[in-house]
Amino acid sequence: MSIERLENWGMPSTAETEVMVASRKRPFIIAGPCSAETPEQLLATCRALAHTGINALRAGIWKPRTRPNSFEGVGEVGLKWFKQVRDELGIPIATEVATATHVELALKYGVDILWIGARSTVNPFTVQEIADALRGVDIPVIVKNPLNPDLALWIGGLERIANAGITKLAAMHRGFSTFEKTQYRNLPMWQMAIELRSQMPDLPLFFDPSHTGGKREFIYPLSQKALDLDYDGLMIESHIDPDNAWSDAAQQVTPARFAEILSELKIREVTSDNVEFQNALEELRGKLDLIDRELVELLASRMKIVEKLGQYKRENNVAVFQVDRWIKVFQSRPEWGEKMGLNKDFVGHIFKLIHDESIRIQTAKVSD
Repeated sequence: MSIERLENWGMPSTAETEVMVASRKRPFIIAGPCSAETPEQLLATCRALAHTGINALRAGIWKPRTRPNSFEGVGEVGLKWFKQVRDELGIPIATEVATATHVELALKYGVDILWIGARSTVNPFTVQEIADALRGVDIPVIVKNPLNPDLALWIGGLERIANAGITKLAAMHRGFSTFEKTQYRNLPMWQMAIELRSQMPDLPLFFDPSHTGGKREFIYPLSQKALDLDYDGLMIESHIDPDNAWSDAAQQVTPARFAEILSELKIREVTSDNVEFQNALEELRGKLDLIDRELVELLASRMKIVEKLGQYKRENNVAVFQVDRWIKVFQSRPEWGEKMGLNKDFVGHIFKLIHDESIRIQTAKVSD
């Protein structure tokens, strides 16, 4: 898969922005209202955002909604308004597409960047329809994660778009839907994006704190977390009058607050040329390597005992799974960890994995 870096995305609005885009140290920032509502609302919002150092403006033209009779976007007329904004401000524009018709209309009105939403990524047929409409047009495309935490589905969506000849490709992490009650609208599940990056290291990775948090107060801390994890860009929803927005009012910020958030964010270096830092880093990593080796050796020793335990159970016609023993283990190990300053849930998760492997080993011997 051939992927171009963000330096080749769109037209920077100022020399300062051009420097920011060209530098790996600066994130690629996309901002704008959740939805284009009126030409006045769209232009006023974008004008206010134009001098904040953004790289592209966003606005939803079509809005996939959970239930009918909700505001579903203004449609094609919004693209006319957005093109006028682009012509006036000279900043690239971005919008979501969910059908081949959306793609054709977005290209007709000169949209610079397209993204595929979570509700579309979850359906391979929809993604393939969009991919087919994109053949022969190498426009930047961002693929959001599917609603459900399915990494293969996310990667599959990216591959379908890449197979259509798109080289300016990126992923957008916007959190995952869950029935679990949490403070966020969508659970971040950071490990999913980290695994995506480990499998596709050259792929630019964006983060959408607006849809992840669902409330404007979460935008700054979630954005900082993403930058701490070395994400390449952010997409943040901003509205000239967010409290009266026609969609997702609670997760949008004013352009003034957006500018404050950008100024407050700390950009982390990928590494440091400081010799003292490099030496300390190597020393600490060496210690971690030794400890990790010891952990693996201890796990191997534990599993040998598990194997012997399984053998005794078979010889005495005893069931592999002992619920009383498991309850005792699951209660005691997290408590041991907590006394040593570790997170109880973390230790509990580790021992659940260990227990699952122990059961697998014992039942495998029974099968033999």
